[in-house]
Amino acid sequence: MNLLGILMEAVASQSMDTIKTALIRLLRAAWIAGILPLLIASLPSPRLNPFHSLLQAYAKRGKIMPSSSNRFTVPQSFFLHFYLLGLVWTTTLLMGIWYFAYKVAPLGSEPLSFVSQLTGGSHVFFLHKSRFTTAEARFNVWKSVFLLLLMEIHVLRRLYETRHVFNYSSSARMHIVGYLTGIYYYTAAPLSLCTFCALEAFNFAADQVVEFKVEGQEMLSITDFDLWGYVKPITGLGRCQWAGASIFAWGWFHQFCCHAILGSLRERGDRTAEYIIPRGDWFEVVSSPHYLAEMIIYAGLLVASGGTDITIWLLLGFVVANLAFSAAETHRWYLQKFEDYPRNRWAILPFVY
Repeated sequence: MNLLGILMEAVASQSMDTIKTALIRLLRAAWIAGILPLLIASLPSPRLNPFHSLLQAYAKRGKIMPSSSNRFTVPQSFFLHFYLLGLVWTTTLLMGIWYFAYKVAPLGSEPLSFVSQLTGGSHVFFLHKSRFTTAEARFNVWKSVFLLLLMEIHVLRRLYETRHVFNYSSSARMHIVGYLTGIYYYTAAPLSLCTFCALEAFNFAADQVVEFKVEGQEMLSITDFDLWGYVKPITGLGRCQWAGASIFAWGWFHQFCCHAILGSLRERGDRTAEYIIPRGDWFEVVSSPHYLAEMIIYAGLLVASGGTDITIWLLLGFVVANLAFSAAETHRWYLQKFEDYPRNRWAILPFVY
């Protein structure tokens, strides 16, 4: 590798760091911008009632949205779009970063040495491996793979439920602002789990494509698939990651159970607006246990991340603020609609809220 190549890499590296910093700041600013209005609207002040009502109008959907409120709304069945987008985008990130981790970030306790690369070898691999020489950096790459793998499992189940579990009423609507928020969410959430290496992974993939076009058949051996080589590093992740995965699985399972209960309230093919009180599983304790389970799922992702990334903290903060706000409205709707609604149920957090 000549001196000019090294200088070009230094310039490219600095430019990527600038873009990466800007991306992280943008994601954090967006999550904060989503959290603050929800917190402000939740303050018990009469002066904030108009603002609270405005956010409620944007957040209402399904059973709690009046059937006459069809202006600027879309069918609630458009939830399918969220999970299709989430699946495609998460899969793209997962595949790109997993391949990048396998090629560039082998797990180990020793720093990587690249002295030999200065006299030969793949230009692409030298440029990218030089950014992940420490064991900690390589571990963080594989940690991103793990988080995206959990997210993939989550959106896959949500897509399945939207198609085969829920039977949305023909009158069920949601506000267009809520719809656009969901589209943004399932774009930004997976990206927030892998900001550490997402840009490097896609830059690496682009460089590999260019090098393949130049070297052709000589690079075919690089693409040999080694299944165990892709899986083994994940089995070597730390206790924190597996503890987070356990919390994730706990929330994931109960959300599946609660969604099954909600889906069973209306027979398949019955698209009337009638609704009954849900019972069973965590519904015996809170009015919106599927929201509680969602919070637990993202808390598991935070634990699995190690809790050092502010972006993931803000992602969890948005999930909690958004779902707590929606759960409060759902709880009020249940109390107003059903005279025999169990008074011992909390809105979303048992014995707290």
